[in-house]
Amino acid sequence: MRRSAVLAVIAALAIASASPMVAAQVGQPDIIQEHWYHSYATLTLDVNDWADDHPDIVDLIVAGQTEMGRNLWMLRISDWSQETKPDGTQKDVVYIDGGHHGNEHLGTELAFLVAEYYIEGWADGEQEVIDVLATTELHILIMLNADGNDFDTRWNVNQVDLNRNYDHYWNTCPTTQPGSSAFSESETHANSIYMNEVVPDADLYITMHTGVWIMLYPWGKWPEQPSDWELYHGIREDVHANISEIPIQNANQGLYPNCGTSRDYGYGVMGFPTFTFETDDEQWALGTIEPLSDRLGEELDVMRYLITNIWYWRARLSVTSLEYSEDSIELNVDNLGRASTSNASVQYVDDGEVLWTSELFSVNATNSSHVHLDTTNLSLTDSGHFELYYQKRVIDASLWVNESIPEEVIQEVEEDVKGFLSSPGIFISLLAAFGAAFASERRETMFFHEKNADRAEKLPL
Repeated sequence: MRRSAVLAVIAALAIASASPMVAAQVGQPDIIQEHWYHSYATLTLDVNDWADDHPDIVDLIVAGQTEMGRNLWMLRISDWSQETKPDGTQKDVVYIDGGHHGNEHLGTELAFLVAEYYIEGWADGEQEVIDVLATTELHILIMLNADGNDFDTRWNVNQVDLNRNYDHYWNTCPTTQPGSSAFSESETHANSIYMNEVVPDADLYITMHTGVWIMLYPWGKWPEQPSDWELYHGIREDVHANISEIPIQNANQGLYPNCGTSRDYGYGVMGFPTFTFETDDEQWALGTIEPLSDRLGEELDVMRYLITNIWYWRARLSVTSLEYSEDSIELNVDNLGRASTSNASVQYVDDGEVLWTSELFSVNATNSSHVHLDTTNLSLTDSGHFELYYQKRVIDASLWVNESIPEEVIQEVEEDVKGFLSSPGIFISLLAAFGAAFASERRETMFFHEKNADRAEKLPL
């Protein structure tokens, strides 16, 4: 029975492969969709169908073209009836791309499955999906190297490895075919423009690949841990404890030295927290016997975890108390996020102008700190207010943020009035002692007179 099913799948795949344009026109039946890797034509059909069927959450745009002129389809998925989160703050942003290497089909399919999960989950009314799309934007470029995908080759049409073509230590590692210069290829150039102009403050960037079952974080060039190692190690501990045993390592140690990658560009230049998600390479020809939703189910669960918890992938400082006086500020601050910040400060701001800035201080991930700050040069105004100024992560490229400190946690500490009445010194102490001695002597004198008066009454006349 199993053999018959396999033969049926293979026959269907052969028909689809022989007639790509027909497949693109009529769509892929479920049996094909679950077993056959996407071509550019079938992907074009699927993403356009999603945009037509779910305009409330799917915004489909063209982010650029490949070297051969194929569209780079960008899916933007969110609850577009709300421009912000329900609390009025900006939505978190996830950026995902797949298919840098045209023959790494499972990585491309994982990007597709992520989009499918949230689109179909929304249509089915799944609460997890509804909650995510109310607070998060997903930007997913499923197939970056569409030319290489259809030729079933790693490179693009110019024989360039697109994942060595980014402007982060480009061509400084032993590598092959990095291109004539950083961003020399239209695919990587378009991807970099989208990162810089549309999602410059992304809260998570995942690039999908195939080869070794592993998740890689920066750096690829160096074996040392990145500045935000606490964030990456914390994610690894959660994933291993609750979801998957997939290895999660520094890319240089977990794979091999690699430079000019989109992962290290995303972290080192853009300041995103980034991962390369490598599915394993147990794939054959242009399809798989095991259904893709089962084949990549564990990987999809890891992606759901990363997306659902995106709020935590940065420093999140929360001031619990701020007491200020003429000389100092006593600050208690919690970091609710998983990333540290090493250069936070308190600012006093009036009408958008920074009038005073404190010295710098650090707050580690998921930690609480008590900070003493000197306020010698602080002058308050009638309309000014205190703000926190800090970076979302330790990496230098990370975004700086200003966040107002709530008025209800701020308290002014009155200075003691200096002078005679304020703090009893030695003079007051001596005066008190003299007074007590005088009172004691007076009581003794009165007792002496009273006693002598009694004796006088008893003498004979």
